[in-house]
Amino acid sequence: MPTSRQLLRAVAALRESFQPGNSVFDQVLQKAEAENSWFTRENILTAIEAISRQYLQEEALESWLAAYPDLPVKRQRRVGLIMAGNIPLVGFHDFLCGLFSGHKIYLKLSSKDTVLFEYVLNQMYAAVPELQDDVQAVERLVAPEAIIATGSNTTSAYFQRYFGHLPHIFRGHRNSVAVLSGQETEQELVELGRDIFTYFGLGCRNVAKLLVPESYPVANLADYWKKFQYVIFHNKYRNNYDYYRAMFLINKMEHIATSLILMREDVSPASPVAVLHYETYRDAAAQKEALDRDASAIQCIVGRGYLAFGQSQYPSLFDYADGVDTMSFLSGL
Repeated sequence: MPTSRQLLRAVAALRESFQPGNSVFDQVLQKAEAENSWFTRENILTAIEAISRQYLQEEALESWLAAYPDLPVKRQRRVGLIMAGNIPLVGFHDFLCGLFSGHKIYLKLSSKDTVLFEYVLNQMYAAVPELQDDVQAVERLVAPEAIIATGSNTTSAYFQRYFGHLPHIFRGHRNSVAVLSGQETEQELVELGRDIFTYFGLGCRNVAKLLVPESYPVANLADYWKKFQYVIFHNKYRNNYDYYRAMFLINKMEHIATSLILMREDVSPASPVAVLHYETYRDAAAQKEALDRDASAIQCIVGRGYLAFGQSQYPSLFDYADGVDTMSFLSGL
């Protein structure tokens, strides 16, 4: 089992390898985009920048690990990590938790995100060859003793059926919500666009719904999001836009059509790609009621008094998906 110092060395090597201009890394970016057209070069670099800034700094890692004195474990278990593939390297935090837990980790990669994870593993193996004995990507999980699995609400039922008898963390899909008061600055509203449009809205930390005061001029928000106009030129995003626009028109469903996104009044915290839901609230009590009602479907909340605008895609090491402490789970196996 590699020591914590060796693992930190592997992390440092990975951080150094994430540099545009590195010819090998540039080839990886091209291959990843060819594998999954939602993974544009810009989105991959955004994900890597967030990972490097939030997860791969030695001081932050040491502070995080200090909160778990029982790790690394004395008795290794075979832990399977089933990865999602909706945004680049979306399972990296689970991977990092597994890496520093001391267990034997087996990664079942999403077919939509193999290139980037294989690059990550190869860079870390080169720095610490012993790591290959404890962390591997596999085609099939064989006799796992615990499971951490992320997918859609549909695949959660599959996870429960096949792995529910094991210690587990199962995650379905969540979305994020932004709370607006009407007092936001122009810059805050621009940054809100980052929370909505980064990764084309495919991540669980993407804002898919707004809570706004009654009579809020929702349609005017698009005026602040012109810098994100690039999304409408992406073929798959545009197809979604055109499909839902047509569906709303055919079914005579009220909506607002802007040049880059459709807006519709709907209480659901989950909205399709290229559609943004909004719900009005009367007062603070009604706002809280709406958030409490949907708490189990919300990943994070953006707004004054919550997560700052523009920061939803930069979780810290302590920001665990669905609020479930993955490191505590691993330490207790």
